[in-house]
Amino acid sequence: MPQAVPTVVEGARDSSGTAVGADGATPAPSQGSDFAPLLRAVKGQGLLDRRTGWYTAGIATNLVALGAVLTGMFLLGNTWWNLLLALPLAIFWSRTAFVGHDAGHAQISGDRKTGRAIGLVHANLLLGMNEAWWNDKHVRHHANPNHIDKDPDVGVGALVWTQKQAAQREGFARWLTRNQARLFFPMLLLEGIALKISGFQYLRQQPARERALSALLLVTHLGLYAALLLTVMSPGKAVVFALVHHALFGLHLGMAFAPNHKGMEMPDPDGDRWGHLQRQVLTSRNVRGGILTDWFLGGLNYQIEHHLFPSMPRPHLRLAQPMVRAHCKALGMPYTETGLIESYRQALQHMHEVGEPLR
Repeated sequence: MPQAVPTVVEGARDSSGTAVGADGATPAPSQGSDFAPLLRAVKGQGLLDRRTGWYTAGIATNLVALGAVLTGMFLLGNTWWNLLLALPLAIFWSRTAFVGHDAGHAQISGDRKTGRAIGLVHANLLLGMNEAWWNDKHVRHHANPNHIDKDPDVGVGALVWTQKQAAQREGFARWLTRNQARLFFPMLLLEGIALKISGFQYLRQQPARERALSALLLVTHLGLYAALLLTVMSPGKAVVFALVHHALFGLHLGMAFAPNHKGMEMPDPDGDRWGHLQRQVLTSRNVRGGILTDWFLGGLNYQIEHHLFPSMPRPHLRLAQPMVRAHCKALGMPYTETGLIESYRQALQHMHEVGEPLR
């Protein structure tokens, strides 16, 4: 998961030209920027203060829950009934990913080494995901969300996000783009495995010492995961369990991230440079809901607040929301918030419109 507390991305600046922290560090704009009064108000309420106890309790609870699922697998033994436990295991794996995400944003600890250690344990060891790969990708996303030239999340991949990208597709990729809206959720079933593959591919881009540690933890994860399944069940059942488990994990993570930016404003690469407030608010979408929504989406339903204050602890995002909404209203800036189902509809509608010229 991301660990970029001191990072400043080139070209990421607030409306007055002050450099903006790309990921972990909440930006420090000049007195004249639109963001400065909001930042002062949020700091004044203590909403950027760490919540170490809250995270400690949450991490411990999640580890106990993971242990309970594994115990249940051993108790059930070599039976197809074990497939039922693939769902809770996928859910608690997603909780693990959310912890790694928050650690990388310096929400849990301001100490870089501590944050990276938490990220390595939760991402590399427990999930088999390379936190360095995620870091590289996520830093660039936070610095320039939905920017077609700078945000890797809207680059050309299995899916595309603009009609210009779609026009360049050929062969099978062209067919995929024509149907990407209806195929989006089925494709998320492959995301759990794709995350592992991307992490291993990224190893060759890491410095030797960092690469050795990342690789050791990734391989250890695979060994422990395989040993667990093969100890509990037959090879055939183990393969089916692993496929179902990773499919559900990928689907859950995709459902948490899909509502955040898809279908929102995309800055014109040749247009005026947006300030920090405009860049983060106009490209992000919040999802309404209560405690259950907060839990299911890992706090990412407060995407606007998270992008404005990436180091803000997760439990404080809900508290900051009224302040951010009021500030945007005072400036006449749109603040997008929808229900969960509507957020998916808008994201899928955007993907459908992107593929429209190819149909």
